[in-house]
Amino acid sequence: MSDFFLYFSLGLQHILDWEGYDHILFIMALIAIYEPKAYSSVLILITAFTLGHSIALALSVLDYIQVSVVFVEFLIPLTIVITAISNLFLGIQNQFHRLKYGLALLFGCIHGLGFSNYLKNLLGTTNSIIKPLFAFNIGLEVGQLLIVLSIFLINHLIQRLFLIQAKDKVVFISGAAFGLAFVMMVERLNTWLNGL
Repeated sequence: MSDFFLYFSLGLQHILDWEGYDHILFIMALIAIYEPKAYSSVLILITAFTLGHSIALALSVLDYIQVSVVFVEFLIPLTIVITAISNLFLGIQNQFHRLKYGLALLFGCIHGLGFSNYLKNLLGTTNSIIKPLFAFNIGLEVGQLLIVLSIFLINHLIQRLFLIQAKDKVVFISGAAFGLAFVMMVERLNTWLNGL
């Protein structure tokens, strides 16, 4: 297996790993307000998120950024909480699209820092990180798109089967994401504060 496919598959596996469900939960909250017909907006959001993710990963792996892992682990559920709240109060209003794209980019940076130690350990003493980093990020992007497609398919089936209105779906998904992330955030806040 070539190095590209090795790192591609590692990125893909890492994003689809249920043990790291906070990332899947974030994507679920990020796209909760959208229907499949708004795929171009969703694609921009996911790409902005991946771009931020890639930048933070690269800067961290190259040791330009060093942030406490425990602090980053606290920030990740905070991004989910903020995203869920924005869904409930801002919805899909056009004037907030740029803000949403900007937040996706920023939150991508935070989530990317969460992956950086994992990737640093994978790379070890590799001389050139450009190709492995690129392949890993492509794997992450493909994984995220698979998650988006799965969420859209499940949402569509549930809305059809149970005749749920789009507004109710947004409230349910955002509320569930908020609740799970808030508990996660409090647990990680305690861990972070105890480590200071």
